Amino acid sequence: MEFRHLGASGLKISEITYGNWLTHGSQVENDAAVACVHAALDAGISTFDTADVYANTLAETVLGQALKGQRRESLEIMTKVYFPTGPKGHNDTGLSRKHVLESIEGSLRRLGTDHVDVYQAHRYDVATPLEETMQAFADVVRQGKALYVGVSEWTADQLREGHALAKQLGFQLVSNQPQYSALWRVIEGEVVPASRELGVSQVVWSPIAQGVLTGKYRPGGALPEGSRATDEKGGKQMISRWMRDDVLERVQRLRPVAEELGLSMSQLAVAWVLQNDNVACAIIGASRPEQVKENVRAAGVRIPAELMSRIDEALGDVVEHDPGKTLEGMPKERLA
Repeated sequence: MEFRHLGASGLKISEITYGNWLTHGSQVENDAAVACVHAALDAGISTFDTADVYANTLAETVLGQALKGQRRESLEIMTKVYFPTGPKGHNDTGLSRKHVLESIEGSLRRLGTDHVDVYQAHRYDVATPLEETMQAFADVVRQGKALYVGVSEWTADQLREGHALAKQLGFQLVSNQPQYSALWRVIEGEVVPASRELGVSQVVWSPIAQGVLTGKYRPGGALPEGSRATDEKGGKQMISRWMRDDVLERVQRLRPVAEELGLSMSQLAVAWVLQNDNVACAIIGASRPEQVKENVRAAGVRIPAELMSRIDEALGDVVEHDPGKTLEGMPKERLA
């Protein structure tokens, strides 16, 4: 495993990070979830990403149980706040001072720790003044309940505003957690340049494009039994944007590149995002320990410039570059 600094901070995290969105507490039984976490630890992963909204708080509980007994100082635990939790009442969502300060207490209790390493704003809250949100995060840091603060899926302008307020309040905004893959590159035009300027790293989710970049989905072919594309609990909806024959055909053109590097398709996908020097880590999920063992082999891989160009050529015009997609995907109002 290799480790990278998170933003301009002194904190290092494992460049392959284990995340439990869409798995723990929902798709995967607890015993399997614990086995996956232990496989991640055995593979050298030290950084674990979750959120209070995942499985409506159950994912945090499962992760806390799976990490019980581990040396806390050897781990970096990241969680998030914003989306509705609990009974989804009128203050059970967003980034108000009330919700942030109450949510950190619940997350710490479920995770079985007295602090998280990074506490992240899961989305930008258009219904709360940014000053209120950042002051709440500042208080969480001063109380020692979070060491650093990050965000998720913020635009370049929002990052600049948040970073300026954080600096005034005496804490660091160190990370942004966007979707990023060889198929989804919307952060490259605006978010990454702004982040480099501010000393903010990307903590990337869905580097394998919900499994499409594994190459297991063939154009015109039947869907593999038990795959995410057949999962009615949420996976099918998330992957649907890529389930077009033109995309699937282009993905198959990556096979010769993966073979030349001695990688599987999924390893190539994870290694690809790690070539970006503004990316601190790629978050991988798993429903089986062997998936963790496979994807962690992407750590430390260097893809030559010639092969990076061949990847661009292979995928062609099915790649999404539009920076406006970040704002487009943002909630336009409070969700409860």
